[in-house]
Amino acid sequence: MTRSAISAAATTLAVLLAGPAFAQAQGQAAQSQVATPQAAPAKALARNFDGVWTNATVTRLERPANFSQLVVSKEQAAAVAKATTARIAAANRPSDLSNGAFKDANATAGYDSFWIDSGDGLMRVRGQARSSFITSPADGKMPFRDRAKSLALMTKDGTEYQSGKGAYANPEDLPLRERCLISQSDAGGPVMLNAIYNNNYSFVVTPDYFVINLEMNHDVRIAPIFASAKEARAHHGPAAIRPWLGDTVAWWEGDTLVTETRNVNPIQEGRTLTPVSSQGTVTERFTRIAKDELLYQFTVEDPVHYTQAWSGEYSFKPAKGQIYEYACHEGNYAMAGILRGARLQEAAAKSEKSGK
Repeated sequence: MTRSAISAAATTLAVLLAGPAFAQAQGQAAQSQVATPQAAPAKALARNFDGVWTNATVTRLERPANFSQLVVSKEQAAAVAKATTARIAAANRPSDLSNGAFKDANATAGYDSFWIDSGDGLMRVRGQARSSFITSPADGKMPFRDRAKSLALMTKDGTEYQSGKGAYANPEDLPLRERCLISQSDAGGPVMLNAIYNNNYSFVVTPDYFVINLEMNHDVRIAPIFASAKEARAHHGPAAIRPWLGDTVAWWEGDTLVTETRNVNPIQEGRTLTPVSSQGTVTERFTRIAKDELLYQFTVEDPVHYTQAWSGEYSFKPAKGQIYEYACHEGNYAMAGILRGARLQEAAAKSEKSGK
C-alpha cells in the first residue's frame, strides 16, 4: 500500500466520524476510563500465541479531531460500524458502465473495493471501542519535535506517487514500498500498524524464538527469547548493523512476552509513519488476555524525533484461514520500465539541448 492509500484510509475514518450523528453522540456522556484487564486465560493459552491473527479495523494510530477521548461510547461505535457497512455495500454495488466508469480521471484511485479489508468498525480492547491506538499522550497524537521534518521523505514519496512526477533516474530513487523491500503499511514495525488490506499476522512462539510473519509483503521478524531483560539487551547486535525492521530481542515477564527493538535501518527511519532514529528504542508487549484476544502494547522512546516517550495499544483478534503468499511484483516488473522511461527523458532533454 502506498502513502496515498495510507492517507486515504485515515481520511476514510475521518469522513465516517464527521456526520451530525457523531457530533451529537460526542456530546453524550462517554466512558472515559480504560477498562480493567479481564481475567487471564487458562494457563494452557497464556503463553501460546501460535496461529493467525488480525488487526483489521478503521481505527488508526492517531486520534482524529472528531474524538476528544480514547474510549468511544457505544452509540458512536455503533454509528461507525453502521457507516462502515453502508460504505462497503455502496462500494460493492455493480458499476454503472454508462457513467464513464472506465475513464481514468483519478490518478489516486489505485484500488477498488474488492481489495480492501480494513475491518467493520472501531478497534475494541477488552470490549471497549477505541478512537486511536495511542493512549499516551492523552490527546492521541504523536509528540513530534518537528512533524514535517520527520515525515518529509514519506510526504515526498506520496506526492511523487500520486503525481507520477519523480526523478526515478536510479533504482534507489524509488520508495521502499515500490521496490518491495519492506511492508507497504509499516505492518512490520517497530510499532506494527494496520492498513486498508492484508492485516493478517502469523505468530509462532518457541522456547527460544518469537516469529512474526506478516501477510503484507511477507516480511518476517525473528526475535530470540532470553531468560531476562538484562540478558536480552546484552545480545543486541552492534549499533553499526541496522537491519530492516530493526534489531529485536525478547524475554518473558510473567505471561507477557516483551520485545525491544533498536537500530532500525536508517533508510527505513526516513520512510515510515513512526520514525525511529539510531538513538530510539521501541518496546512491545504481547499478552494473551482472552481466548480470542491478544493485547499488543508499545512504547516509543526517541529524543531525536519526539519530545517525550509515547505509548499505545490495540488487540489482535483471531483470523480465519491462513496466510498465503504475498507476491510483490512492482520491484520485479516495473523497475525496467521506470528506468527505461528515465533514459528516454534524458535522451529527449539532450536532443532538445543540442537542437536536433
